[in-house]
Amino acid sequence: MIHDGHIHSPYCPHGTKDSFEKYCELAIQKNIKGITFTEHAPLPPSFQDPTPLKDSGMNPDDLQDYFKEIQALKRHYNKHLTIYAGLEIDYIEGYEKETLDFLNEIGPLLDDSILSVHFLKINENYLCIDYSPDVFSDAIKQLGSTESVHKLYYQTVTKSIEMDLGPFKPKRIGHITLARKFIQKFPVASDFSEETNLILHQIKKKGYALDYNGAGCTKPLCKEPYPNELIIKKAIDLAIPLVYGSDAHQANGLMSGMDQLYPKASFTRPLSLL
Repeated sequence: MIHDGHIHSPYCPHGTKDSFEKYCELAIQKNIKGITFTEHAPLPPSFQDPTPLKDSGMNPDDLQDYFKEIQALKRHYNKHLTIYAGLEIDYIEGYEKETLDFLNEIGPLLDDSILSVHFLKINENYLCIDYSPDVFSDAIKQLGSTESVHKLYYQTVTKSIEMDLGPFKPKRIGHITLARKFIQKFPVASDFSEETNLILHQIKKKGYALDYNGAGCTKPLCKEPYPNELIIKKAIDLAIPLVYGSDAHQANGLMSGMDQLYPKASFTRPLSLL
């Protein structure tokens, strides 16, 4: 059974306006049996989005409509497609309390969710690490090396797994190698196996699942899934559940990278739904 557990929506401020129905109809055409809409959650109220258009997370005023629309979709497509209401929650170092408060408020509405790192704290500032090659280059300048950027990313992912974010904390960790989005432009010698092994063992210890994300395959400066095959093989050895995610920001992005994933990987539905 194919379940795409990482899909965005018309509520994504930096995505497309493809309708929910377009995603659902195309999912059915592609023989996808289940999907989770995981829109970028509103960022913590006191956090200043460092991206130029301040469009990293959805408008908090839209949350109720977002969930209402998904509930209507569930009813409409119930004979053809299983649909879950979710969010992609940002872990932002220093904003854990606000994230916890948000999860406690919105958690009862969630069928499923993902915890992801997009923002790195460098000194007292934050950068959206996957925003553009220029922003990534800025991070390299501030930290002194490309290797240091990757290490900080993995350290932040590690903190996200360890952090107590309450009973509604997501049980799936998103795109753990997102720091490699521009790897063709900013190569590194290290495979960071120590850092990624620690992440995998923490995921296993916590009983979490891994977002096996095909979006990187479509990025011209990445050309690989998040995470890559070497890490996925280790995850399989640890019996970590893998949930496929297209990370689609437009309907045509469904099934992104599926043909480039490790062929021996088997997928499960999100843990919260088993």
